Amino acid sequence: MDPDSYTSMAQVRAGVDEIDRQLVALLDLRFAHMRAAARIKPDRGAVRDEARKAQVIANVRAQAERLGAPADVVAELWEQLVEASIAYEMAEFDRRRG
Repeated sequence: MDPDSYTSMAQVRAGVDEIDRQLVALLDLRFAHMRAAARIKPDRGAVRDEARKAQVIANVRAQAERLGAPADVVAELWEQLVEASIAYEMAEFDRRRG
């Protein structure tokens, strides 16, 4: 995939569809890591870690800046992703111990 070489919207759409497939697979893997965290963490209070959340968002913001992607947009997406991940991990923690 080389968006700079595309000459049609069909190519753009096919590229976006492929990226979406890859992103969903990566999100599935990320949530698998949340399940592992829920299994490993000793107590529910350890699920929310604001320092780690800030570090994750700072890391992706820096990566976006290095790549030339819109860093504010990426950081906001990750804010939502991390919050969703925390909620998922808490639910998994409760499910395992419930």
